Amino acid sequence: MTDAPRDGRNRGDRVYAPDFLTELFRNPLDPGYADAAARRREDPQSGSAWRRWPARSVTLVVVLVLGFLFAVAYRQTMEDEPGRSQVRSGLVEQIKQRESETDRLSERADQLRAEVARQRAAALGSSEAARLRTLEAGTGLGRVRGDGVVVRLADAPKDEDAVTRADVGPSQVLYSDLQGVANDLWAAGAEAIAVNGQRLTAMSTIRQAGQAILVDYRPVTGPYEVSAIGPEEMRDRYDRSRSALTMRKVAEETGLSFGIREAEDLTLPAAPDPRLRYAEPSVSPSPSPPGADRSVSPGPSRSGTSPSPSGGG
Repeated sequence: MTDAPRDGRNRGDRVYAPDFLTELFRNPLDPGYADAAARRREDPQSGSAWRRWPARSVTLVVVLVLGFLFAVAYRQTMEDEPGRSQVRSGLVEQIKQRESETDRLSERADQLRAEVARQRAAALGSSEAARLRTLEAGTGLGRVRGDGVVVRLADAPKDEDAVTRADVGPSQVLYSDLQGVANDLWAAGAEAIAVNGQRLTAMSTIRQAGQAILVDYRPVTGPYEVSAIGPEEMRDRYDRSRSALTMRKVAEETGLSFGIREAEDLTLPAAPDPRLRYAEPSVSPSPSPPGADRSVSPGPSRSGTSPSPSGGG
């Protein structure tokens, strides 16, 4: 027989101390936060109204400032637009005037050149005039006519990116392409060559300025046609040239247009008259010093100065 507990409780009535983790999961919220949440449930407008008002005020001020800035920028842009449009239209008008003036002067130059040719042929004999025409045809200063070859090059069609709308299209015809075609046509036996009607001479240049290709400082646009007059075997020789093989490969890979065809009765215009240049002495001859013996000169000299090394006197 056992004795009863001294505190008067039964053996089955046990008291456990609160466990920390159990209490934490049972009441995860701090009592202070719990009281605040209870107060907000009782009066929802008491604690949030004064917090929402400054946020709304700041948002409203920012929206007003941005709207004001956009309005000022739009007004400034609209005020500057008439000036820009006027300047642009003025430049376009000047370009058109210069182009029309250039065309008029070119026509006048052709008329004067033809008149000079007629006067010269009348002054010279038949044999001398024929010899002069042959020399002009060979140098590019005279119009020529005959059978030959036409090489045509054109840019590939543009292809825009579906997202950026940027031009990701294939290659374009470069000035070096025209240079290679012209050089290989000369090597194939061409007697006269013109690029889009611009006759090539020994002083001609084919270069690029920005996006434009210049032939003798005159712009040419695509499609580009290089016309050449020469012997019958010129076509076959050019087909085996380096530029023909290169351009065919580029056309297959990029879509650039390249073709060669034979042409009968081609007429190539004359090139503009070149600007004549004369040799001048690099250093002016200096007079002989006083007392120098002038008798050593092999011939008579009126000025007493030695002849220029370049032949000028």
